[in-house]
Amino acid sequence: MRTSKWFKLVWIVPAVLVLLAAVVLAAQGLRTLEGVRAFLDKYPGESELPAGAPVGFPAWLAWQHFLNAFFIVLIIRTGWQIRTVARPAAHWTRNNTGLLKTKNRPAKISLTLWFHLSLDALWVLNGIIFYILIFTTGQWLRLVPQKWDVFPNALSAGLQYASLNWPTENGWTNYNSLQLLTYFVTVFIAAPLAIITGLRMSGAWPKNATRINRVYPVELARVIHFPVMLYFVFFIIVHVTLVLTTGLLRNLNHMYGGSDSNSWVGFWIFAASLVVMAGAWVAARPIFLRSIAALTGSVTR
Repeated sequence: MRTSKWFKLVWIVPAVLVLLAAVVLAAQGLRTLEGVRAFLDKYPGESELPAGAPVGFPAWLAWQHFLNAFFIVLIIRTGWQIRTVARPAAHWTRNNTGLLKTKNRPAKISLTLWFHLSLDALWVLNGIIFYILIFTTGQWLRLVPQKWDVFPNALSAGLQYASLNWPTENGWTNYNSLQLLTYFVTVFIAAPLAIITGLRMSGAWPKNATRINRVYPVELARVIHFPVMLYFVFFIIVHVTLVLTTGLLRNLNHMYGGSDSNSWVGFWIFAASLVVMAGAWVAARPIFLRSIAALTGSVTR
C-alpha cells in the first residue's frame, strides 16, 4: 500500500482540507473587525472600467474560449506524458523535403512530443488571432488593469471569496478585480512564458546562437516551463469551480451563448464542447496519431 503512487493522498488530502478550513475561519474572523469592514466598504472588489469599454462577449470570443480550452487540455496531457513516460510507443522523424528542408538531418522525436508541438502551434495560432481581435475590438480594456485601485479591490474580492461570502459580480459587464488580475496574468504573462520556454526547449531553437543561449540556457527554460503548466492546471480548476458555483447557466451563456440570460443555450453548447474534447482525448493515442503524423514524416518504433 505504501508503495502505491496514490499513498501520499492519504495525508495530502486531509492536510489540504484542514488548511482550507483554517483559511475560511481566518477570513471570517477578519471580516468581524471594524477596520476590515470599512476596507470592504471602500473597496467592494470591483474597479470601474474606462469609458468606451465593451459590454458583453462577442460570438468570436466563444469560439476562442472553446478552442483555447480544447488545445490547452491536450497540451497539458501530452506535456505530462512527455515528463513521465520513459519509453514512448512510437517516434517521428520529419520529412526533410519541400519548404521545411534543412541542411542538418531532422531529429527523431517521440510521437507524443510531435503531438505536443503540433498542438502548441495551433494554440499559438489561436492566441495570435485572439490578441488581434481583443485589441481591434476593445475587449482588451476588460483584461488590462487601468487603475491602481484594482489591487485593494482584488484583496477585497479575495477576502470575500475566502470567507465564503462571495463578491456580487456580473462578468457580462465587468470582472471583479481578482478575476481581472488573474486573467491578465494568464493572457499576457503565463501564456507568453509557456511559448517562450517551450520554444527554447524545442528543436526549432538555433543551437549555434552562442550568445543568446548563454543568456537564456535551456535549463532555465525547463525550470520555468513546468511551473507554468502547473499554473494553468490550477487556473483551470479554480475557473471551472467558480463557473459551477456562481450561477452556472448564466456563466455558460456568457462564455458560449452570447447572452446575459439564464437560458439553457450556453449549457448545451458547453456540453457539446465537452463531448468534442472527450472524443479528442480518447482519440489522442498512438494507434490514431500514427496515420496523421505519417503525413509529414516517418513513424517508427
